[in-house]
Amino acid sequence: MFLDRDGTVIRHVPYLVDPADVALVDGAGESIAALQRAGYACVIVTNQSAIGRGMLTEAGLAGVHRVMDEQLATHGVTLDGLYHSPHAPTQKDHAVIEHHDRKPGPGMLQRAAAELGLDIGRSWMVGDSLKDTHAGRNATVRGTVLVLTGEGGEVDRMDRSIDHVADDLPAAVAFILHADGHDDALPPAARWTEESESR
Repeated sequence: MFLDRDGTVIRHVPYLVDPADVALVDGAGESIAALQRAGYACVIVTNQSAIGRGMLTEAGLAGVHRVMDEQLATHGVTLDGLYHSPHAPTQKDHAVIEHHDRKPGPGMLQRAAAELGLDIGRSWMVGDSLKDTHAGRNATVRGTVLVLTGEGGEVDRMDRSIDHVADDLPAAVAFILHADGHDDALPPAARWTEESESR
């Protein structure tokens, strides 16, 4: 399971540099825990252009991630991987690959798959931006899910890179577990049904 960070796992804060601003999206910790119980490796892949823009250092980013990890740990979650791209973009087209590692480039996903022994063709990409869904498509994941938290509410939901739209990470996880035949990883009230379909 490849997960975007800002607006997907933690609340969207433009150019997040202060660890005090880190807060999990409601239900994110429980949802990632459910994925791991079902046997999924959970890997965050995040663009961090604040580094390339000189607004944040690698040490500062590590401090932000330390707080995120602590918050996830309260739900019994330890991420299987965390990859970031420090490169700053020069244009705004979410489908244009400027650097292999910067989403929509597939580099972070491919590197994680190689280093962690993951099967990209059986994996999913979840995020709140077309950069995320295009990265998943470029990496040839099984499916992509756009969440409407963060910047997701402003995205063209009919973009060709999107396979499914969900309100938030818990809804995305419910859909994915259902699609993969792992409904039992969630309590009945949290499982995906056609009535809970967002799209």
